[in-house]
Amino acid sequence: MSRTAEKILSIISVLFTAIGIILSFMVLALFNFLKSEPTFRVDFDLEMMAFDPTLTTADLDVIYSNFFLVGNFMWLFIISFIISLILTIIGIVNIWNNKNPKLAGIMFIIGGLTAGIISVTSILLYIAGILCLVKKPPLTDEPQFVDDQYNGTMRPL
Repeated sequence: MSRTAEKILSIISVLFTAIGIILSFMVLALFNFLKSEPTFRVDFDLEMMAFDPTLTTADLDVIYSNFFLVGNFMWLFIISFIISLILTIIGIVNIWNNKNPKLAGIMFIIGGLTAGIISVTSILLYIAGILCLVKKPPLTDEPQFVDDQYNGTMRPL
């Protein structure tokens, strides 16, 4: 049975997940750079005071704590994307020669959940997973053995 649609959808989702991992690392590096750069804080303070002169240093500290919390929260995205990538690759290996399409479908659906509930990657993985679970091999037209001792006539009751 041809599983071309599932293969293509899963490969596209692997590419999107890899791009998501790379972008997440870039954002994490940016937040770590901004956290360690002292001139950024001075410039940011000046810009915020010019924008809203009623801000106090306590308000700015709250803004910084929320800003740096996002940088720490990026690790959660990176870990979930890596888990999704691993599960998708396991699914691709299981579906490649039609080895175990049910396991591949389950891996695709779990990988879609870890990639984000509603994202392009997860939607592609959901579709591939459902196709793996629902698509059945075609029936063969092999003649079935029938013990016909009555030569095609009706058998007695």
